[in-house]
Amino acid sequence: MSSFVKVIREGYSRCIDGSKLAACGSCTLIKSDGLIILVDTLGAWECELLKSKLRENAIHASDLDLVICTHGHPDHVGNLNLFLDSQHIVGRSIYRNDVYSVYDFEKPYVVSRNVKVVHTPGHTLDDVCVIVENVDRLGTVTVAGDLFENEADIEDESIWRNAGSEAPEKQVENRKLIMQMSEFIVPGHGPMFKRKK
Repeated sequence: MSSFVKVIREGYSRCIDGSKLAACGSCTLIKSDGLIILVDTLGAWECELLKSKLRENAIHASDLDLVICTHGHPDHVGNLNLFLDSQHIVGRSIYRNDVYSVYDFEKPYVVSRNVKVVHTPGHTLDDVCVIVENVDRLGTVTVAGDLFENEADIEDESIWRNAGSEAPEKQVENRKLIMQMSEFIVPGHGPMFKRKK
């Protein structure tokens, strides 16, 4: 059975005056193996936009089985409170309501046959990526959060480095790993792109 991946809100980041950055993360809908998953919930200031995007895709908050936030920055976790019926994964924390599950993330966290969550420190030490296999017409798609800011940061490392990296060496290593595993990548702050060969 094939998987479905749709970026319902493309992230962005832009410099305002040299000392400030306007940014909001991408938000991605996944349907695979009978599960409905949302990755990154935008910033709290975009609550109404997120609700509208879910309605456009005939999704109600209670339909979501799992909500994954690639890391804990406000532009990625701002609307977790909308999804009270879902299991949550935020970075390496896994929980439903007030019950936390312990998982060391030394190995990928297997969500289903086609979906897994892998620990990819770099931008933050708790970063995770969501790898979705067997996506119709695309192959393997990785929702990478801020491991990749946007496609341009492949050629210009200063883009992701200037966005902040808690572990730059690890980020370089994990970017290479994700590039090898993926046909397409959804970055944290730009449109989905095809891996360069």
